[in-house]
Amino acid sequence: METPPETGPERTRELEHSLLELNTRITSRALRGALGGQAPTHDGDIYDGLESLLQPGYLRTLSSLNSVSREGKRLYHTLLSHYLQFQAMPYENELSQWARGASAAVNGEKVYLREIHTWCQKNSDVPKRLIMEKETSSLSKFLKPFALAPWSAVLEILEDELHYPDYVAYCADKKSLDYGRYSRWVETLMDETSDLYFSAMDAWARETLGLPLSESNRFDAIYLVGLGQFDALYPDSIALRELPRFFESWGIEASAIPGLHLHLESSRQKGHQGLTFALHIPGEAHVVMNPSGGWIDLETLFHEMGHALSIVHTRADLAPALKDFNTSSTLSETYAFLLQNMCFTPPFLERFLRLKPKEIDTLLHYKALKDLAFYRRYGAKFLSEIQMFQSKDLANGQIYADRLQQYTGFSYKPETHLFDLAPELYALDYVISWTAEANLQRHLSRSLGEEWMFRRETGDILKDWWRQGNQYEIDEFFTVNGLGSIHPHDIVSRWRSRIR
Repeated sequence: METPPETGPERTRELEHSLLELNTRITSRALRGALGGQAPTHDGDIYDGLESLLQPGYLRTLSSLNSVSREGKRLYHTLLSHYLQFQAMPYENELSQWARGASAAVNGEKVYLREIHTWCQKNSDVPKRLIMEKETSSLSKFLKPFALAPWSAVLEILEDELHYPDYVAYCADKKSLDYGRYSRWVETLMDETSDLYFSAMDAWARETLGLPLSESNRFDAIYLVGLGQFDALYPDSIALRELPRFFESWGIEASAIPGLHLHLESSRQKGHQGLTFALHIPGEAHVVMNPSGGWIDLETLFHEMGHALSIVHTRADLAPALKDFNTSSTLSETYAFLLQNMCFTPPFLERFLRLKPKEIDTLLHYKALKDLAFYRRYGAKFLSEIQMFQSKDLANGQIYADRLQQYTGFSYKPETHLFDLAPELYALDYVISWTAEANLQRHLSRSLGEEWMFRRETGDILKDWWRQGNQYEIDEFFTVNGLGSIHPHDIVSRWRSRIR
């Protein structure tokens, strides 16, 4: 019996080629935007010649791929993601048009929405952040209908056309995750670390802000976790552009990798978020960041280098479904957190950055507290998103505000929730990745010693992992590489050992 042409090998290769082309077009457009270039007003050029992929009938024809094999599942969900993005595009464009010029007025200073994080970390104080809270609340209320529209379009398609019970069921199907299990897992971790966190964070807020945690808001949290109060400890002698030379100790000369492009210069046109763009795996990756100085730049660069180095070291002969069409970025985020948090180990701080023992102790305490705050924030976001999507009450931001305050102690305005909402329950991906990163760090420490980050063998191990691309989901990656199972013991132990 012949294979139907829609799902046969030749048609599959055509679909792979088309999806790769579409990935490249969309990523190239995002890269131009991050670098400050003008993106086209209309997105039609992205889909030129590929419109036939994005039709409901074609999607239904290929739905059987979802249950055929891992490769088929990834092809189908990559296609489905593009279809959903295509359908939401008019609403996203309208939101972008309204939000592009949106700004807060703080004592005569104009702060654009895209600049708020950097402004909070580098140019704000408690009174100014109170004004920012009021300003963003008003802006969010105005923009809420525009922010809700693309979500409404996506949810309608998933439920009415594709018959998913809700958005959580769609994410579970795509990522093969048991969200009920992870909800219980996150809640347990929140309870286990609650006393440690709230005691230390309240002391930090009182010491630095002059406020108890109960009177601090999300913008105060952004200020604290930027670690700006400790920027004086960061050595001025180490230029950002020189930092990638660190990887030469692993046998990796970043400047000599043809497809690796580092855009590290300051620019008013650039966005303020560090990002990595994979145009072709492994042939071309771009790291974009807009430095603001201090510890936040070190963390951002090494995090993004974790993404980029894993991309450019991927085996080129892997099938697209095993390197380009992954349904989860959890493994890549694990590499990113591994390199980011390596910068805050005692050997790195002492040997590479030349900090003194007392400075190291201080920095490790606040870095661990920052990380625990982020971890609890992502856990709270995940649990609130699960509740919002399953109750089909996405417009209700009170669920989000209550849960975020419950787990972080900082106040959140309910009207801002849609602007803190990432697709596909990505907050859980961060929680899993950060947990897995601590397991990898423990493995490297046990195998190579506490100064593993300076060993040539570390580069060999990492390059062996990176060569595997995205062919394994993260649990499977741990099993295949003899790393055991992902568990929170290591990350909780890190927090308990460093937070005084």
